[in-house]
Formats: sequence, structure tokens, C-alpha cells
Amino acid sequence: QVQLVESGGGLVQAGGSLRLSCAASGNIFSINTMGWYRQAPGNQRELVASITSGGSTNYADSVKGRFTISRDNAKNTVYLQMNSLKPEDTAVYYCQMNLRTTVNLRFYYNYWGQGTQVTVSS
Repeated sequence: QVQLVESGGGLVQAGGSLRLSCAASGNIFSINTMGWYRQAPGNQRELVASITSGGSTNYADSVKGRFTISRDNAKNTVYLQMNSLKPEDTAVYYCQMNLRTTVNLRFYYNYWGQGTQVTVSS
């Protein structure tokens, strides 16, 4: 029922910027935490950034000062503004949302986007 659709990935030169978007649709009642993860070949999937329903944010040390996570609750959308990109930022980026559906309001469940490729050239 719930789907998360990502957009905004692509190829960019080192030092450039990209903005990722992830919009959720379906039988959504409320969304708690939203986040972005990434996975590069040979690496484990890592948490890049997260944002709570109250607006509190957390970032991986490797992206602090360069990336900014934000959300638009009216659009059920989370964004990741990526500035000063480095080749080591190259990865598939996945959005994640912890939410309740109208099917069962008693608990939250994690949903994932399809992933979008970000490639930073040197």
C-alpha cells in the first residue's frame, strides 16, 4: 500500500551539489522519523542523515557540514541537500520512513525507497 519514490540522483563533479527527494504515498496515517541511507560497492549500508517528526536531525560524521536533511510534512516528503560533494559520496542512496498506516494505528513500520544512484566524478 505505501510506496516511497526517490528522485534527484545523477552524475556531478566533485565540489558540486545535488538535491534528493523522496515522496511517500498510500494509506499513511502519520510519519515519525525520516532518513537517508547509502551503500557503495564493497561497503555496508550506512545511515547518512535522519530527521524526527519534531525536526531534530542527526548526521554521519562524514557528511556533517555538507549535507542537510529536511522534510515537508504536507507532501510526505524528505529531502537531502548535498553540497561540496566528494568522490567518496558515490553510492546508491535509499530513503526510509518510520510510519503508521490506517490499517493498523497501533505501531510504526519501516518503509524503503527504491534507491537512486549518486555518482561524483573527480
